[in-house]
Amino acid sequence: MILKSVSTKGVSHVLTLVLQELSLLCKRDVNGVGMLYDLLRSRWLQALLKALLSAHDTVAQKDFEPTLPPLPDNIPENEEAMRIVCLVKNNQPLGATIKRHEITGDITVARVIHGGLADRSGLLYAGDKLVEVNGVPVEGLEPEQVINILVYVRAMADYWPLQDPAIPCADAGLPFKKGDILQIVDQNDAFWWQARKVSDLSACAGLIPSNHLLKRKQREFWWSQPFQPHLCLKSSLSGFRRSMRLCRRKSRTNQQACYARCPSSCYNTLAAPYEEVVRYQRHPADRNRLIILVGPAGVGVNELRRRLIASNPREFQSAVPHTTRVQKSYEMNGREYHYVSKETFENMVYSHKMLEYGEYKGYLYGTSIDAVRTVLDEGKICVIDLEPQEEDLQEMEDSAKKIEAQFGQFFDQVIVNDNLQEASAQLLSAVHRAQDEPQWVPAIWICSDTQP
Repeated sequence: MILKSVSTKGVSHVLTLVLQELSLLCKRDVNGVGMLYDLLRSRWLQALLKALLSAHDTVAQKDFEPTLPPLPDNIPENEEAMRIVCLVKNNQPLGATIKRHEITGDITVARVIHGGLADRSGLLYAGDKLVEVNGVPVEGLEPEQVINILVYVRAMADYWPLQDPAIPCADAGLPFKKGDILQIVDQNDAFWWQARKVSDLSACAGLIPSNHLLKRKQREFWWSQPFQPHLCLKSSLSGFRRSMRLCRRKSRTNQQACYARCPSSCYNTLAAPYEEVVRYQRHPADRNRLIILVGPAGVGVNELRRRLIASNPREFQSAVPHTTRVQKSYEMNGREYHYVSKETFENMVYSHKMLEYGEYKGYLYGTSIDAVRTVLDEGKICVIDLEPQEEDLQEMEDSAKKIEAQFGQFFDQVIVNDNLQEASAQLLSAVHRAQDEPQWVPAIWICSDTQP
């Protein structure tokens, strides 16, 4: 039966059949089936399995030709032939150069580099006239302006060319810091790209290490330094992408175990020196953007969140967290907390259903992705806070510096809470900018349909 279904409906249909069979076994109370059934039904694993099996079926059925929109009926007879080219790239160079035609002024492909992405695709040829790039018409633009359309990245590491003996010309180098938005204008060289800072587009482009070269420099620099204990991300259960809760100190033994994981976990955060970004303008019909406040305990993160919500409860709201703590007599499930068992909580963590989580006085607390979605679906701005626990003021200050030094590139705004009223005003202004003004966001957020 299964083999017959596979031949007619593809391998991806197997997943549905397996879930149906497990559902029947669950009713018979077979040992271990319930956990396997929940795991296979989890959103994160289903997305991966469906993508993998769908790719298999697509290749097996040879259904990988591009689907182009139908041609309009009213094309003039003398209209030039036009084709739509879609090149899926990461940090590799496109492998083509462009120029302006001396007579017509058209932007054309000047050269296709042998072995590059454009050459391997077989879709671009020297002499081709460019009409649009990424949906932007290029008529009347200079070649430099066309190049500017292509790639913007956020620097995930610092770079100082004057301290780099390997750079061909230190004076031609472009220094940058974590979080800087760079406009990549040339990637033809495998080791040295040309870029300029978005904050100063009038300046000449400078040399920066390519993605591969900077990654290698990071690795060499990281392992050449004496090891210094510092905050690391809690990655033992769900990893950096899903759990943003920073490690909390509970005992010296746990602290040392946490430090022991740091070299690998922190190196992973440096594994991508550049993150491709796009300029995003939220449409009024889109969901509001989630606001996450991060800071050490004692700097007033929770109070800032409370004040922000109190300023306009119709606009701002917190997600109802989950906890394994026993419900008190005056509390209502779903109002203060969602009260769940420890087993259920841990299953949610392993299934990547928790956005953040931590432990306090022996109980687990955390915010689920579904709880955040509930607030966003109501048209409100969801505000949550993350507070790694520290023991005294000195550690609080050190913690804040370490968070900003290591992960500052992931934050849109840094607010110093010297005055609570002023900090609240700064926070409100930053939140409105995040909702209403164009922002640089990871390109994968725009390309992916799995974002919360």
